Amino acid sequence: MNIFVGNLPFSANDDELREAFSRFGAVDSAQVIMDRETGRSRGFGFVEMPNNDEAQQAISGMNGADMGGRPLTVNEARPKAPRDGGGGGRW
Repeated sequence: MNIFVGNLPFSANDDELREAFSRFGAVDSAQVIMDRETGRSRGFGFVEMPNNDEAQQAISGMNGADMGGRPLTVNEARPKAPRDGGGGGRW
């Protein structure tokens, strides 16, 4: 299950995110989303957990939990919306 984690402290990194969720079960991946322009955290990330029961426990246990002085917003991630691919090409 893919889990959205919002309101992350800007100092959080992938390893800290993985560590926070791994106490609920196996974590396939944990990624803090970074701004391409500045290289700084955008304040949210995603955690992928293979076991849905463990993922649900993680959502329940981490939603509202304090990380770096900020209450996390944690829920099941919505599927990515398809991009229309509209670009700036002239041809």
